Amino acid sequence: MVSFTTLIAALTAVSGALAAPGVVEKRQVTPNAEGTHDGWFYSWWSDGASPVTYTNLAGGSYSVTWQRGGNLVGGKGWNPGSARSITYQADFNPVNNGNSYLCVYGWTRNPLVEYYIIERLGEYNPGSQAQGRGQVTYAGSTYRLYEGTRTNQPSIDGTATFQQYWAIRDQQRTSGTVDTGFFFNAWAQAGMPLGNHYYMVMATEAYNSAGNSRVTVSGGGGSPPPPNPPPTNPPPTNPPPTNPPPSNPPPSGSCSGMWGQCGGQGWNGPTCCSQGTCQQQNPWYSQCL
Repeated sequence: MVSFTTLIAALTAVSGALAAPGVVEKRQVTPNAEGTHDGWFYSWWSDGASPVTYTNLAGGSYSVTWQRGGNLVGGKGWNPGSARSITYQADFNPVNNGNSYLCVYGWTRNPLVEYYIIERLGEYNPGSQAQGRGQVTYAGSTYRLYEGTRTNQPSIDGTATFQQYWAIRDQQRTSGTVDTGFFFNAWAQAGMPLGNHYYMVMATEAYNSAGNSRVTVSGGGGSPPPPNPPPTNPPPTNPPPTNPPPSNPPPSGSCSGMWGQCGGQGWNGPTCCSQGTCQQQNPWYSQCL
């Protein structure tokens, strides 16, 4: 299947080339948009080639009903994306197992990357048109890693050439928890680096199929998770003196900011913090807190 996940600004310009004049105006039920709703970021796009309805519900919930004929992708999550644990519950019903995904979906810049962590898919496996990059085991299932190149295609920065990263779950599911930091590091170890995060949503995506879904996402709400509490151990008998900062501290521009990643297995970015201290969350991810 040709990739159909492109974003609002770019695809508004090309939608007229995908359909006959007036199709978007006649069939587009929910206008393309992104923003915030009830404390959550959301993104919604369709090409207007079939009647599709996206509805923001309370909290981290949304619903989509789609009919055969066109492309669509939308969901709720965070802007910017980051390494975090996402818990989700979905009622996901593509008709006749039609072409569709239930996935964590996002973008980065520098490099420009469109990425997917697919929890449930329909009849089409996008890995069939991509380069295999190995596999990892997470939450009781193998995830197959793939990489593809999109040449002169619409993106969050207009028409561009960019990479697509995939992690596709063997044992499909419609509820669970996804540690995005685990997959970010798995991609990095496979030679697939990410850049500066744009948005990240728990998405419903479909192409030329029909169905409906209702998804609820959680995991830190619409803001970064709170820092871990300090240890309760008593202070040492002879605490070290409070020394002044070194005369030549590293420039703040070379360190991660508060909530940013500062370490972990396979991490090639900054290992210092311009705010807070670098604290290990798991073997694959340390964070400035």
